[in-house]
Amino acid sequence: DKSPTAVRLVSGAAGVLVGHPFDTVKVRLQVQNVEKPLYRGTFHCFQSIIKQESAFGLYKGIGSPMMGLTFINALVFGVQGNTLRALGKDTPLNQFIAGAAAGAIQCVICCPMELAKTRMQLQGTGEYKLKTKNYKNSLDCLIKIYRKEGLRGINRGMVSTFIRETPSFGFYFLTYDCMTRYLGCEAEDSFVIPKLLFSGGISGIVSWLSTYPVDVIKSRLQADGVGGVTQYKGILDCVRKSYHDEGWRVFTRGLTSTLLRAFPVNAATFATVTVFLMYMRSEDDLRECEPGPAIQQPSSL
Repeated sequence: DKSPTAVRLVSGAAGVLVGHPFDTVKVRLQVQNVEKPLYRGTFHCFQSIIKQESAFGLYKGIGSPMMGLTFINALVFGVQGNTLRALGKDTPLNQFIAGAAAGAIQCVICCPMELAKTRMQLQGTGEYKLKTKNYKNSLDCLIKIYRKEGLRGINRGMVSTFIRETPSFGFYFLTYDCMTRYLGCEAEDSFVIPKLLFSGGISGIVSWLSTYPVDVIKSRLQADGVGGVTQYKGILDCVRKSYHDEGWRVFTRGLTSTLLRAFPVNAATFATVTVFLMYMRSEDDLRECEPGPAIQQPSSL
């Protein structure tokens, strides 16, 4: 299969494998109890998870983003491409609008997927062998949440996901477009691969920075109720309580891990895309199929 979809699927999988440990650290830091913190920072969190839960602890919940890859890639690239064509002109503003439209629509898949991922990442925190295993895997997690809370339960955090994803994807596609134009990414350029890698990495960083505080709130809402204790009534209540208890710094929790992840994940993704295109296509076809930005969602990027 020489379709771009297959290329993006493999590249997306490569990105998830590289980036998931950073994502696990991000989530743990975002939701930890400020009164009894388990982790002092990014690197301490990495060390603690490996020491207490083994290296596999960093990959808890990876099944969820792996399952959602195909659907998210198909949705995002389909919506972004069709929206851009409908708008008529390939301008920076239209790139933002097309990206934002794609980000908004993929929330339907992204939100339940991230809910399962978050719950799995928090399961057995600090335990080498799980004493109590609420969920066998990501699918089992969603089934159990649905049985207990219905559709509303598996869509927990949907509004905050929408607020995060819509501008985030807009900035992602806008930055990628501006970077490739500025750097002059032409197929015949001998430096096209490093330029695409750099463009993708910067796009990922800008995308995350644009809406990161919303991601903290989304993680807290999706983790709320784990252990049977519910703290937040909704988004505004979560913002108010988080700020009251921890100050403005709460909205940057896990940011270091996220930025450390953003560049290499996109670099890995773009490298895989490029290698596959070079392997599967002739040089003439490569000119027609310059790799577009690959999705690291959720989130992410």
